[in-house]
Amino acid sequence: PLTFILTGIPGLPMSSYWMALPLCCLYLLMLLANCTLLWMIKTDHSLHTPMYYLLSMLSMADLGLSLSTLPTMLAIFWFQSPSLCFEACIAQMYFIHCFSAIESGVLVAMAFDRFVAICYPLHYASVLTSSLIMKAGGVIFMRAICVVLPVAVLIKKMPFCRSRVLSHSFCLHQDMLRLVCGDVRVNSLYGLTAVILTKGLDSLAILLSYVMIIRAILSIVSQEAQAKAFSTCISHLCAVLIFYIPLIGLSVMHRFGKHLPPLTHTLLADAYLLVPPVLNPLVYSWKTKQIRKRILILLC
Repeated sequence: PLTFILTGIPGLPMSSYWMALPLCCLYLLMLLANCTLLWMIKTDHSLHTPMYYLLSMLSMADLGLSLSTLPTMLAIFWFQSPSLCFEACIAQMYFIHCFSAIESGVLVAMAFDRFVAICYPLHYASVLTSSLIMKAGGVIFMRAICVVLPVAVLIKKMPFCRSRVLSHSFCLHQDMLRLVCGDVRVNSLYGLTAVILTKGLDSLAILLSYVMIIRAILSIVSQEAQAKAFSTCISHLCAVLIFYIPLIGLSVMHRFGKHLPPLTHTLLADAYLLVPPVLNPLVYSWKTKQIRKRILILLC
């Protein structure tokens, strides 16, 4: 059967328990933070608003993204089992890219939420209804499924006859594509198209939203009101930067940074998939008064 060998961290022994323990703590922190956030939004009726519905979607996308990488990360660093069958690798690749596309779409919806709240505050309740948020969530979910599915179907039909050693602790489309022994132009072209249809359009939509938000904030006369309006966007801006900076860096390195050390690729890929799910709930808990208050009540 066709199997792939996953690489942990270049230069690090496979049986590194000192690496496995921090990874387990990181995953536990991610699960605790996101599940707590989801539980608070579900149980506190004052948080049943469009912004918090979108935040719960972001937490679910973060959970899906992290749990997609959890089996192979623990298998490599805890059980020293780096091999993975072809079908499992395809499935992991699909879920990683699918949840990544969902998270990108949710960030766009959250940018639209901030745009309406700042530019059209009087129409916020009438425009962003709960039914609209649910429909938007369904569209984001279906878009990710439909756009990423052909990526998995196309690569499943390709022959692999070179080295089967992948350069990460999980399966990514670009990483698998370099091991194909055949013409990969269609796969590469569709992979680029999928990125443009998801992250490319999403980043442009977020940028356009913030251009209009900044224009609206600058038109406010009072500096205190400007600061207050901008502070409502800080959490979302942090989430966007945490998600897109490693993503853009990883995409650029896969295409143009082949001369860079393997450790650079590995660390950036790990940061792209592990850092946002851990930091997003912490950022929103710190910057959002209602969530921070609820956490203090729980701790007391």
